[in-house]
Amino acid sequence: MNFDEIYAWCIVPFDSMERTPAQRMAMLKRLNIKRYAYDWRVKHLESMAQELQLAKENDIEVISIWMWIDAQWDSVGRLNGPNEEVFKIIEASGYKGQLWVSFNANFFEGLPDQEAVKRGAEMIAYLSQRAAALGCKVGLYNHGDWFGEPAHQIKLIKALPDQDLGLIYNFHHGHHQIDAFPELVPEMLPYLWFVNLNGLRKGGPKILTIGQGDHEKEMIDLLLSAGYQGDFGILGHIEEEDVEQVLKANLDGLKELMK
Repeated sequence: MNFDEIYAWCIVPFDSMERTPAQRMAMLKRLNIKRYAYDWRVKHLESMAQELQLAKENDIEVISIWMWIDAQWDSVGRLNGPNEEVFKIIEASGYKGQLWVSFNANFFEGLPDQEAVKRGAEMIAYLSQRAAALGCKVGLYNHGDWFGEPAHQIKLIKALPDQDLGLIYNFHHGHHQIDAFPELVPEMLPYLWFVNLNGLRKGGPKILTIGQGDHEKEMIDLLLSAGYQGDFGILGHIEEEDVEQVLKANLDGLKELMK
């Protein structure tokens, strides 16, 4: 594991200090973290362009931008206002990276697998084509429910062989997959781009400092021994805490775990 390539995730809305983009750059520098993925809420969109520019100026790589698809507001050819704004900012800023896409359960609710794959593939193809036109590509992000199952995500990727798609696997959404993980790894490996780490105990809690769980070490070892060559992320993801301290605890825990 290359600790120089560790990136941060869930650090924008999950921060009791509510840092500005400039303060976030300073925090990442203090932690010697040179990469992060950008998650947002609507209130952050007004400063997103500034953040992308500041990251570039500070030699900090924004590896991805989050996108959440909700059947109530999003359909092929028509995204909700905030998602359209993200595409506009990406285009205006010249950002080249990934979109980490996940879906509300309502997008697939009540559909048998075959219909769910068809509906999901149509939306992912639309997003992927728009992203590709801007020099970006789409990663499928497990976030629970039907879309959160790697087997379903792989079906979607196979349904779109002309699109450049990959998987983003999140330990904090994988508590129910702990026992199946040895079988999941070889299935996911050909498509796996990034892995977001978390402490893991059966039954939770959902967010736990790395090194305080019972299963994260064996799961990381499984990935590495299987030949995973992508990078690992550490989480903020606690709204009521200073994200700098949360990241530091996770980074320290990961280093101790991997000794």
